[in-house]
Amino acid sequence: MELEGKVVVITGASSGIGLATARLLLEHGATVVSWSRTRPKISHPDFYFFECDVRHDHSVWAAYEQTEERLRQNISVLINNAGIGIQGALDSMSPKDWLTMMDTNVNGIFYCTRLVLPGMKRMREGHIINISSIAGLMGSENLTGYCASKFAVRGLSEALYKEVRNYGVKVTCIYPGSTDTHFFDNFEGATSTEYMMKPEDIASTILHSLQAPLNYHQVNIEVRPLMPKGPIPAKKA
Repeated sequence: MELEGKVVVITGASSGIGLATARLLLEHGATVVSWSRTRPKISHPDFYFFECDVRHDHSVWAAYEQTEERLRQNISVLINNAGIGIQGALDSMSPKDWLTMMDTNVNGIFYCTRLVLPGMKRMREGHIINISSIAGLMGSENLTGYCASKFAVRGLSEALYKEVRNYGVKVTCIYPGSTDTHFFDNFEGATSTEYMMKPEDIASTILHSLQAPLNYHQVNIEVRPLMPKGPIPAKKA
């Protein structure tokens, strides 16, 4: 897809992967719209911010209406990036924390995607990118709720691409491994390290997927740091 002048909506663009992606796509000529709770630190004539909490259908609807009214242009790309992870064993997790993850990581994708898809199908062009996690490919202890939500993103994505591919709409699900964002700030026993991937790395993967030829569809993309714990020290002779 040629990104010049195309409208790209990114959820959760105030930091991390979303912020890095917004900056990169602006460099490539896209008109970028952030649906986020906090205004990203971006100053650019082609950047727009509409406050949105993806956990709530009415908030997403308001952001969508503001986008349509302000830009008067169809949305060509939706990047469902907003997400949250809360650590804890299943029997000690509160229903509030469980629902916070499901509402953000799963329901938010539903609320956003259902609004932009009709326009994409009419245009016979569009791209939905969902950010899952390697936690959507394998279970991890004390991440039961997070894994459940990210497995749901995987299932949603794989079913949706089959629904819309014949309309010329792509659906890509990306599964990042450990990435140096604020995700680990509240995780016991986990800290960011220099060996993790950078948000800019994931942004470059998103850009590559968006720029792929029309009939070339990347459905699932798994990315990981090559040496997550650093290189093995060389043996002494």
